[in-house]
Formats: sequence, C-alpha cells, structure tokens
Amino acid sequence: MKDDVLTFGIEEEFFVVGRDGHLSQTGDVVVDAADEDEGELQHELTRSQAESATDICTTHDEAVRQLRNLRADLAKAAARRGCRLLPCGSSPLAESELPAITPNPRYERMAEHFGATARTSHTCGCHVHIAIPDRETGIRVIARVRPWLPALLTVTANSAICDGYDTSYSSWRYQQWSRWPSAGPPPAFTSLDHYESIVDGWLRAGAILDRQMIYWDVRLSEKQPTLEFRFADVAATPEEAGLFGALIRGVVATILGSDERPADLPNEVLRAHLWRASREGLSGRCPHPRTGDLALATEVLDDVVAFAAGALKENGDFDFVRDGCARLVEGGSGADRQRARFAERNRAEDVVDLLAVRTG
Repeated sequence: MKDDVLTFGIEEEFFVVGRDGHLSQTGDVVVDAADEDEGELQHELTRSQAESATDICTTHDEAVRQLRNLRADLAKAAARRGCRLLPCGSSPLAESELPAITPNPRYERMAEHFGATARTSHTCGCHVHIAIPDRETGIRVIARVRPWLPALLTVTANSAICDGYDTSYSSWRYQQWSRWPSAGPPPAFTSLDHYESIVDGWLRAGAILDRQMIYWDVRLSEKQPTLEFRFADVAATPEEAGLFGALIRGVVATILGSDERPADLPNEVLRAHLWRASREGLSGRCPHPRTGDLALATEVLDDVVAFAAGALKENGDFDFVRDGCARLVEGGSGADRQRARFAERNRAEDVVDLLAVRTG
C-alpha cells in the first residue's frame, strides 16, 4: 500500500422498526442509548431512522470492522426497546402514518418548508467520503467521475420492495430521493465558481435552506476536506458497504492519476443513465461509462474494476473488491435478494426478517 493512500470514511443510515416490521418512532432514543467504541452515531431527519459514521479509515478491513461494530451497537440498543435495525434503502412495509420528524430546529424547519417532500422521502443511504487535497481538486474529480455513477449505483442497490409491494426498481430509494430540488447528478463543473454559483442560486430561490442541503450525488463536503458520494442505498451488509467504499476510492484515485478530459455527457443524459441503473440494478443492463451503450450490468461492473485495478492494487483493495463483486454476481445484490424473498409468499414482512441486523 502506498504511503499517500487516500483515506476514506463511510456513513450509513438505517430504519428503526418494531418487531412487526413497521417503522418505530424511537430512532433518536436508540441513537442516544447505543454504546459506541469508535465511529459516531447520529440522529436523522425522522424519528424512525438512525445514522452511523466510521472514523477515518485507510484499509477496507478497518472500514468493514467499524461498520460491523456500529451496526451491532445500534441493533443492540434497538433490541432493548423491542425494535430492530433495518439496512434497507426504502421502508418495505406500507405505513398508515407518516414518520415523525426528529425534534431538532433544523429538521423541523426543513419539514415545514418542504412539506410532503421531507415527510415522504424518508430513505436510507450510504455515503462515502474520500479525502481530497483541496476543493478545486474535488471539482475536477466530480467532472470526470460522473459517467461512472450509474455503474456504481448498481453495487448497493437495496430497495426493491417498498410500501408492501415490488416496485420493479432495484434502487427505488434513488427515485424517492430525487424529489428534493437539490438532488440528482452533478453538472460537469468547469470551476469552483461554477459550483458555488449554482449553490448561491439555490439559496436565493429557497430550494435549499443551508449548505448541508446540497444533495448532488457527489458533492464537496461542508464539514470535512472530502468529496462525498451520496447516491447509493444503504448496503444490505457491512461487507457490501466496504466493497462500495473501496471501489469508489479506487475510481477516484485512478481519476486523480489521469489527465483524461471529462466526458461530454449532458446532465439530462446522465440522469437517464442513472434512472436505468436504479431500475435494473445488477441483474439487468446498465449504460456503459465509456460509450453510453447498454450492456449487462455485471459486465459493466467488471469494466469498472478493470478501470480502477491499478489503484485498487496499490491500496491493497483489489482482491477484496474482485471477490466481493464475484459474490454479488453469484448471490445477487441486496435488491435481488429482497425480490426473491418477497416472491416466495408476497409478504414484505419476510423482507424485513431477511435484512434486520442480528444482535448475536
């Protein structure tokens, strides 16, 4: 591994559900009661959610270990209150009531300002932070990584079943999250001023209330010197979340070591590519990052690994990523496994049982 390896961190959002699988309103209580030896636990927009964040990591082993421990900490705290922790991009069961907003001035202001968007877009994602030397470098990476986002989206697709039925999407969460006015694929920014001009326009229009609501699929972090990838579903397992983080790190490191010009890819077309990836996931076809032509998503994933292979090897991630991708192809993505379990009896409760984090 290189001495100057890019560090990274992974954030995960979860639903807190009752024994019956329906959303609980105790997520904030679960967070407050959980033990945390490392990483960080945080409240989320609704009281039916909880969030975790690893410390800064240099290896995939370190990231996966922290992800496992943080999930276990939250799951144990949930179990003490008769609840379960659910790593799922969208809530599998239909709910008779909207989830309550976490009592926090910022969240309450968001709920009032954005109305049904805030109250019905409760989803759980996986965010990967990659260290960057400066914001200008981050802008250059964003412009070049855009074509690779659809293929990367297929890796953690984990929200096929929502509101009690099969949505026909692998990442229904991506469609739900896109309701926010600041969500979606980032433009091919030409400069940091270009980035800031759009953010300023959003603020003046009231389309965001603060800079934390910059919800592009990839954005400059407002809190850390990182580039934040925030378009993915929360992964079904810690190992799949670690795979996603390692793969993104490899792609970013490859881009940083290349002088290749950004692809001429209009945002309207990229949005269509992301729609296709969210629709079919790893079991269908996905637009190829190089050509835009549809190809088997599993073959596109192979090409992503090949593109990043040099950086993956230097980071000590290649075998982990190669083997993790092989397991996904053989056993199916989180969405594929959800759909298969649901098809057995047409019961979304079975999907909850499949995904809920075990406490022992």
